[in-house]
Amino acid sequence: MAHTRISKYLPPDVNPSQAAIAYGCRALPKLNEELQSEDLLMRQKALMALCDLMHDPEHVYVAIHIGCLESLKALLKDTNDMVRIKTTEVLSIMATHNVGRDGFLEHDIIHALSYLLNDPQPTCRENMHLAFKHLAQLPAGAQGIVSSGLIPSLVWKLQREDEKIQALLLDTLAACLMEDATEALASCVVPFLKEKLLSTNSDIRAKAARTLIAVSIPLEGKNQVWQHDVIPILAHLLKDKVDEVQANTAGALTYATVTTKGKYAALDAEAIRPLLELLHLSSSKVRLNAIKALTMLAEAPEGRKLLQAHVPTFRALEKDASAAMRQAAQIAIQVIEWKP
Repeated sequence: MAHTRISKYLPPDVNPSQAAIAYGCRALPKLNEELQSEDLLMRQKALMALCDLMHDPEHVYVAIHIGCLESLKALLKDTNDMVRIKTTEVLSIMATHNVGRDGFLEHDIIHALSYLLNDPQPTCRENMHLAFKHLAQLPAGAQGIVSSGLIPSLVWKLQREDEKIQALLLDTLAACLMEDATEALASCVVPFLKEKLLSTNSDIRAKAARTLIAVSIPLEGKNQVWQHDVIPILAHLLKDKVDEVQANTAGALTYATVTTKGKYAALDAEAIRPLLELLHLSSSKVRLNAIKALTMLAEAPEGRKLLQAHVPTFRALEKDASAAMRQAAQIAIQVIEWKP
């Protein structure tokens, strides 16, 4: 005869650290109520459940619609470390979706997150910077970060965070400075980036060079790159073993050498030879940026004279499969062969 036995173990698919999710359309409203609970354990479990649900953009849309972002804003000030960590994790996941990024701007999440810049928990700060990185991928998001006045603080933090967070900061700054580099230039961003170009971490070097591209778009940025002797370091990095570092370095040189001072600083640093060597690499991004940098240097009489012997190399690139490469090679030849 069969006997009823109740196991002392939880079912295998039940997570005891996560709130039970209600069925159907009641799921997110119930979790939102639990986020506002005075019970610490309930808040933590609700956040754990949200971390799973926010990977779906439809759930993100519903969560924003029912007011979850306001509840999460309040939890950013919670005294419990785990609550703040999981809240920033939820927000960083939401920021991977366009609907989430739009919600950030509508509900002023940037301002709320900025209070955690000096949070004692590194994981909390990392999640916050990850959210900013995702938000900055949207032009309106990058402009929102700039408008919030956060750029000087982000530049300052570049010197004080560990490398993992530095990489996130550089991603955010690269996107934001494309919108407006004024505040960053006033906050000594160029000397800070110069130091990062010398990092032993290739990812940091590559991202610092990419951020310099954004910094060098305005004239003031070009002038500061020249004044702080960054161009010789860029010329040296053209010999780096990592393609992404080489590509971004050549891109930064392209912008920095628009001015006459920049051109002659690059020529003095003997940047032409390593740039010519990059034209033979397999990476199309490296080759394209190298062609553009060489074109800028060819505008100087000394640069044009040095490059005239290498016109056949550019002729070969006119047959490249990439239309952008062919066009860049044609422009380079026109500049090199120009006669007054």
